[in-house]
Amino acid sequence: MSDNEVQYASDDFRNKRSARGLLSDKEAKRRRLYQKLFYCFGILYVISVMAFIGVRVYYLNNKISSDFKTLAQNFTSCKKKSSHLNIQVQNLTQQQNNLTAEISQVKQNNHDLQTKIKTLREEIKTCEDQKLSQVLQIIDEYCPKENNGRRYSSCPKGWIHSQSSCYAVNDAVPRNQKTWEEAREDCRRKSSDLTIVGNEEEKKFVDGTSWKDGDGLIKGFWIGLRVEGGKWKWMDGSDLTNQAWINQQPATDGQCVTSLQNQEWTSVSCTKRNGWICEKKALSV
Repeated sequence: MSDNEVQYASDDFRNKRSARGLLSDKEAKRRRLYQKLFYCFGILYVISVMAFIGVRVYYLNNKISSDFKTLAQNFTSCKKKSSHLNIQVQNLTQQQNNLTAEISQVKQNNHDLQTKIKTLREEIKTCEDQKLSQVLQIIDEYCPKENNGRRYSSCPKGWIHSQSSCYAVNDAVPRNQKTWEEAREDCRRKSSDLTIVGNEEEKKFVDGTSWKDGDGLIKGFWIGLRVEGGKWKWMDGSDLTNQAWINQQPATDGQCVTSLQNQEWTSVSCTKRNGWICEKKALSV
């Protein structure tokens, strides 16, 4: 190869190398530009992502705060409701206990009422039996059996009929004689009372039936006249209108009157023991 050719080849190589150097610088600048752009876009992307994440986190944080606040309010409301429900449960429990106690009391009252009803029924039966016995006794007293039949009478058997009354003269022996109160109680058991004298005719009858005991065992027969509050009073609460019947004897509390045949009425202590005369209304024949 000649020197010219060598020189030409050398120049040509040098030119190509220079051209390549120029191209490499441009590419390098382009690459650097691309890299900067890539970095910028990357940074922008990261910033965008971070901004999105920040906004998302902000909204999530607000939502969480709002939800937490709602949950807190709901919890407080539930707590209040729970407290209110507990109070209601306590009240209902107390009401249930009260109702249970009332039911128990009602059952006890019902048991007591059943016992009272049973007792009352027994008393009614006893009373009915007593009434029936009294009716049969009255029938036997006023309608005694005679010759397989009954004869109606105005007064019970053993009683004396005068005007509109029946009289029973109890001439008991001394050991069976009674005080004025005891004599009156005996008359009441016979559905009567100590005799009350209303007029002269009745007084004559009472005096005439107050017979005198020949042996002196009976000193008088109690009648329904005694002293109350310093006044002579009959059993029906009326005052003695004819003071002559007691022969002006002083009206001293604790004194009662006896009748004896052929003698004036006598004022004696009500605690003395004597015979007695009972009286009750006669039945109309």
